[in-house]
Amino acid sequence: MVCTALAAAWDLLHGRIPNRITYTGMLAGVVLRGALGGRQGLLDSLAGGLVGGGVFLAFFLLRGMGAGDVKLMTAVGCLVGLRQTLVITLASAIAGGVLALAVMLFYRRGVRTLRNLGTLFRFHMRFGLRPHPEINLENPEAVRVPYALAIAAGTFYAFGMILLQG
Repeated sequence: MVCTALAAAWDLLHGRIPNRITYTGMLAGVVLRGALGGRQGLLDSLAGGLVGGGVFLAFFLLRGMGAGDVKLMTAVGCLVGLRQTLVITLASAIAGGVLALAVMLFYRRGVRTLRNLGTLFRFHMRFGLRPHPEINLENPEAVRVPYALAIAAGTFYAFGMILLQG
């Protein structure tokens, strides 16, 4: 949780996530889970990192998400293992949708966003899953969502559920 809280704060303030946060999280997850759970803990950590990072890698390859978000989700996966990575990924996606909606409303870009979604849908139906030449994070007019905040929200949700089940 500390890793995602730090990353979210940095992403909000600076628009990026430093490698020292993500790589430290990955290393800590692999070492701790390996030390505490032996071979099974190590494998669970690696599986969590691969699944968490892999899901977000697809969005990065389409230029819809930054590399820091991918590395952060990889770190989260390494720290929590495969089972909780799945919960956090889903919760982060929901939080990300709410956050994107809030950003869209804040910047009054509802019509433009819906038009862009339609354009992206048609583009991907016609050309497959490849980056759109204009609607991507490299476009200087793009409004960026600090997605580390959504990952942190998903992580806090998952830990809250664990505490409630206690």
